[in-house]
Amino acid sequence: MAESSVPKVDFKKARKELFSAPRKGWEEITIGPIAYLMVDGQGSPGDSPEYQAALERLYPAAFGIKFWSKVELGRDYVVPPLQGLWWADDPSAFTSGDRDAWRWTMMIMLPDWIGDKDFAAGMERVAAKNSGLDFSSLRRGVIEEGRCLQHLYVGPYTDEAPVQRELHEEIMPRLGLTFAGHHHEIYLGDPRRVAPEKLRTILRQPVRPL
Repeated sequence: MAESSVPKVDFKKARKELFSAPRKGWEEITIGPIAYLMVDGQGSPGDSPEYQAALERLYPAAFGIKFWSKVELGRDYVVPPLQGLWWADDPSAFTSGDRDAWRWTMMIMLPDWIGDKDFAAGMERVAAKNSGLDFSSLRRGVIEEGRCLQHLYVGPYTDEAPVQRELHEEIMPRLGLTFAGHHHEIYLGDPRRVAPEKLRTILRQPVRPL
């Protein structure tokens, strides 16, 4: 198939509901199973060497799989934004801003046509082309979050705690809801190019009735 004839899917448009949320208030959304390229770790995203090393592996893998899909499967796509799952052994570490205690899974959405077999083949190609990096900690995982509340937060990542505290301590109790999964963030802005006060992040929380 000629390169120019390969269609390119942009999931921010094709799955717009996953990459948009209201800036005022929280909306409810139900999310089915989605596959991700994932890597786990712990520590502050701004200071932790483990976090930086994770991203240094995650991005080459994501773009390498995209290229493999285009060449081998004839299916191209725009690599979706970075996302993260966040939690802590002591939940108060999250709303208090004790970032060193945070645990995380950083991840990038994968197309549904890339199953385990294709993922393994793509990662084999990625590893061969990036021999200086260890990709053994990366994996393909599927998450079905179900019922969620989500909100578009605009501002520095370090100032999210009051918004989360309001969700946890006021909004969810008022709606009769409790946690059904890890706090989820979708990063729509690049902190290397966007001023902190203009960064756009979707905050998502899986929930269930009390």
